[in-house]
Amino acid sequence: MARRMAYRNARLLDPATGLDAVGTLLTEGGTIADFGPGLLADGVPDGIEAIDLGGQCLAPGLIDMRVTTGEREEATHEAAAAGGVTAMVCLPPGGDETGSPVRVYRYGRATDGASGLAEMGLAARSGALAFTDGEAVIAEAAVMLRVLRYAGALGRPVVQHPEEPSLAEGGQMNAGEVATRMGLPGIPAQAEVILIERDLRLVELTGTRYHVAHVSTGAAVDVLRDAKRRGLPVTCDTAPAYFALTETDVIGYRTAAKLSPPLRGEMDRRAIVEGLADGTIDAIASDHRPQPDDRKDVPFVDAACGIVGLETLLPLVLELVHNGKLPLLRALAALTCNPADLLGLPLGRLAPGRAADLTVFDPDRLWRVDVARFRSRSRNSAFDRRPVTGRATRTIVGGVTVFDLDA
Repeated sequence: MARRMAYRNARLLDPATGLDAVGTLLTEGGTIADFGPGLLADGVPDGIEAIDLGGQCLAPGLIDMRVTTGEREEATHEAAAAGGVTAMVCLPPGGDETGSPVRVYRYGRATDGASGLAEMGLAARSGALAFTDGEAVIAEAAVMLRVLRYAGALGRPVVQHPEEPSLAEGGQMNAGEVATRMGLPGIPAQAEVILIERDLRLVELTGTRYHVAHVSTGAAVDVLRDAKRRGLPVTCDTAPAYFALTETDVIGYRTAAKLSPPLRGEMDRRAIVEGLADGTIDAIASDHRPQPDDRKDVPFVDAACGIVGLETLLPLVLELVHNGKLPLLRALAALTCNPADLLGLPLGRLAPGRAADLTVFDPDRLWRVDVARFRSRSRNSAFDRRPVTGRATRTIVGGVTVFDLDA
């Protein structure tokens, strides 16, 4: 049961309002009761349990808007809590929230896998936040037009995996010099931007909200920046791999670095960082896609795509802060209020009466990624052994601590 709790000596961070101040946050009955620099300055009344955070950051709980639950569900939920994620949105067929320590939401499928639409109306009534075909692209223009029209009538956005399939077919990594040297067929960056440009024409026609998942190229960032300037209802996200790694991380046929879309070149990586800095890219998602060992410990051409990311999401985003690429509040906005607003969730903000979903983190805690210590049962991370700075130390959902690193 949620108790009355006071989190004292906290660096209170609320990206939605720009708050960055040392103070206290009070929770009661699973919601935020009050917070501020002067709260409980004269002491803690009886009946309130106080925790001194020692100057650690206290922010709205992280919202991960792109999660695949390919492993046993409870492992995904535990990994989310350990990463400071208080809410995750699962790709079709969705996740089971039974017994989960974190909030679980889902997308509805857009098509039936062929040329017809899925039961989008039924999915919307049962709580689907948006429509997508997950890791599959909605490839046919006529089908996409129908999806956009129907989703618009239901008041839901459409989330697209941006990859023109005829250009990507058979590709194993980013097209270019590295792929040539490795003897692997490549996927050109143009496959991403061509698909997005087509879809934007359909968005102009329908006015439906359209979201591009895991943007990986500078060309796509440029096109989306222009679309936003023109007032189109367009948003996008990226994942840490696309600003923290490049195609050179595939050298040695590292299957842990085989992703979809593939890791790109250094100039694309820099463009992703610039897109985050100027607000073109709205959100950062883990793109958590667990794979069993027998789908990764195989020759590169036979390996599955995907990376586990729930437990490394926050520290990799904080790298951008420590490197001076993003202000802390802007980085946190991409993990909290922005995804909440995109998906219509009443989360991602510090405000009285809001759910007490909170992430406590030490931005200066030094550690090294160790996949052997992951809560996730899958180990397919390209960040294994990477030194990082910053870590979630406590995760609170509905006023209840669901993860405590130091317990």
